[in-house]
Amino acid sequence: MEIVPAASAVIVDDQGRVLLVLRGHEPQKGRWSVPGGSAEPGETLEETAAREAFEETGVRVRIGRELWTVTLPTADGRLYEVHDFAATVIDGTLTPGDDAADARWVTAAELDELPLTAGLKDYFIGAGIIPPGPGD
Repeated sequence: MEIVPAASAVIVDDQGRVLLVLRGHEPQKGRWSVPGGSAEPGETLEETAAREAFEETGVRVRIGRELWTVTLPTADGRLYEVHDFAATVIDGTLTPGDDAADARWVTAAELDELPLTAGLKDYFIGAGIIPPGPGD
C-alpha cells in the first residue's frame, strides 16, 4: 500500500479564530478544513504545510510544532499520512486559491455551524486549539 506524505497548517490568530478553507476537490469536497496537501519531492513536511497554506489562502505562515498526525485512506487504496502543524500568519492577504473554494477565519462557536472534515473539531479540542463545548 502506497503511503502519501502530506501536511496541513493549523493557523490561529490573536483572537483565537482558526483559518479554514472550503475544499473544492475530493476528498471531502464541500467541507471545511485546514489548508494542506501532498508533499512534493524533496520537500519537508513543514515546507509542505507552509506552501499549501499560501497556495490555498494567500497568506504566508511560520510553521511551529506538530500537533497531530492523521492517516486517511483513499478510494484508490493509497493512504495519506497527514501531519498537522501549528502556524501563525507572517504576511499576505486572505484570498482563496488553488483547490480552496473559499477561505475564512472561524470562531470556535462557528465550527458547529459548518460542515467540517471528519474529526476536525475533535482534533482542535485534543490539541487545545479550542475549548470543548457543552456537547463535546
